[in-house]
Amino acid sequence: MDQPSVHPVTWKRPPVLFTHTGWRRAIYAGALIYLVLAMQSIEVDWQRVYLGLDRGWKFVEGFLTPDFTTRWRDISEGLIESLTMTVTSTVAGILVSVPIGIGAARNLAPAPVYLFCRGIITLSRSFQEVIIAILLVAMFGFGPFAGFLTLAFASIGFLSKLLAEDIEACDRSQIEAIRATGASWWQVVNYAVQPQVMPRLVGLSLYRLDINFRESAVIGIVGAGGIGATLNTAIDRYEYDSAGAILIIIIAIVLVVEYSSSYIRRWVQ
Repeated sequence: MDQPSVHPVTWKRPPVLFTHTGWRRAIYAGALIYLVLAMQSIEVDWQRVYLGLDRGWKFVEGFLTPDFTTRWRDISEGLIESLTMTVTSTVAGILVSVPIGIGAARNLAPAPVYLFCRGIITLSRSFQEVIIAILLVAMFGFGPFAGFLTLAFASIGFLSKLLAEDIEACDRSQIEAIRATGASWWQVVNYAVQPQVMPRLVGLSLYRLDINFRESAVIGIVGAGGIGATLNTAIDRYEYDSAGAILIIIIAIVLVVEYSSSYIRRWVQ
């Protein structure tokens, strides 16, 4: 007579950290208790929330009925300023990021250069754009110059880090094949590394262009120029229809960059 199977009918993934069921339940219970206590510590003014809902609905109404004509001069000037900051800061960031990214790649740069470039990347990525904008506005005053420096500084850390990681992930066989021909360091970079990372660099640059345009609207609120200053003024004056028009323009430009980037990457490849 055949013996019944002792194997489990369904497969269950084994726990990764804690194998004991009691420890897992205790951790889940502790996390739930902490979440409840943390939510209770938040002071909520329900009257202010009620008034905020009314103002929020007015903003939604303004977004649904945007006004592009009343403040078009201010909107166009702020938009041109944002686009100028976005393009120039992205180009400057790319030009500076390429040598820093190459220096931050362990398989191409010696240790001193690697550590120095990694330090620059860490410094650039340590601060959010708004904090950098506040510091630069205090140093250089209100206007697009502070916004340009802010976006360029943030672009350096973003592009350099991802470029260095792509270089380190390159196919080593191609690099060794070029080196075996007696090629110099620059020839190895140009003929073995550059063809592998160029499509990725183009995609990252377009993505950073998108980010810089959106960030230009944020840093403009703290005085770094761009469409953000116009948006902040419209909201302060309760001109929600003009604010809705500005937001629609921002969304439209981001969509154009998003859809065009795929075609550009395909063309580069």
